[in-house]
Amino acid sequence: MDKLTKKEEEVMKILWKLQKGFVKDILAEFPDPKPPYNTISSMVRILQEKGIVGYKQYGNTYEYFPLLTKEAYRQRYMKALISDYFDNSFSKAVASFIDEEQLDQKEIDEILKLIRSK
Repeated sequence: MDKLTKKEEEVMKILWKLQKGFVKDILAEFPDPKPPYNTISSMVRILQEKGIVGYKQYGNTYEYFPLLTKEAYRQRYMKALISDYFDNSFSKAVASFIDEEQLDQKEIDEILKLIRSK
């Protein structure tokens, strides 16, 4: 699966939050100025064609729901990110976050606790 575009991610974040919804429900979650209804409808159909979104039909209306969980997408995205930008090195990725984000001691302790628990 390819990485989702920014617009596809926006739609998926809304669907993950709603768990299911019609295009009008998804559109209602967008901040103003809202994109056109047809744009969101097209995007949801593209996600459906990619096998990322499923649907249930009620007459001429479709209720959409995510087939890909947020956690599964995050795992795929992070693996690709670490592979593409950190030479497949998790330690380089963590070091980058530590250097650039200037983590406080509490966050560092939480990371160490997670590492030790694994």
